[in-house]
Amino acid sequence: MRILMVCLGNICRSPMAEGILRKKAMELNLPVTVDSAGTGSYHVGENPDPRAIKTAKQFGIDISGLSARQISENDFTEFDLIYAMDEENLRDISTRVSDVKQLKKVKLFLVASGERSVKNVPDPWYGSMQDFVEVFKLLNQACDRIILSIKAELSGN
Repeated sequence: MRILMVCLGNICRSPMAEGILRKKAMELNLPVTVDSAGTGSYHVGENPDPRAIKTAKQFGIDISGLSARQISENDFTEFDLIYAMDEENLRDISTRVSDVKQLKKVKLFLVASGERSVKNVPDPWYGSMQDFVEVFKLLNQACDRIILSIKAELSGN
């Protein structure tokens, strides 16, 4: 299974989500590949925001080697699931889909994870370190639920 996490610049939310889900899948030896991208090209080639790197590291995840990229047309065929971090990015991703079948792959990350109280992962970029920690915790909880659904799907349940 191939999963793509998408936010605006690919330097905060989506690389943290990528790192979290990748680690959880590896720990459970699940056949899952995780990547991330941004809808915008603002930070292409840059590493994640230093605050995202520091936050992930506090929780035992190294995302320092990741490099921002923009979502491409190939991503719609290469990935099984494409998770948008918020409704704005969901709309932006959806406008890029050329095949209606591929649109079924695109989902709002928190809604797909079963989160009921919040739809959008807040963008911590304009915030403080505490905002990054709160976003990390939200992503981590959502990734736990996504891992459960992946395990169920792989076992045929």
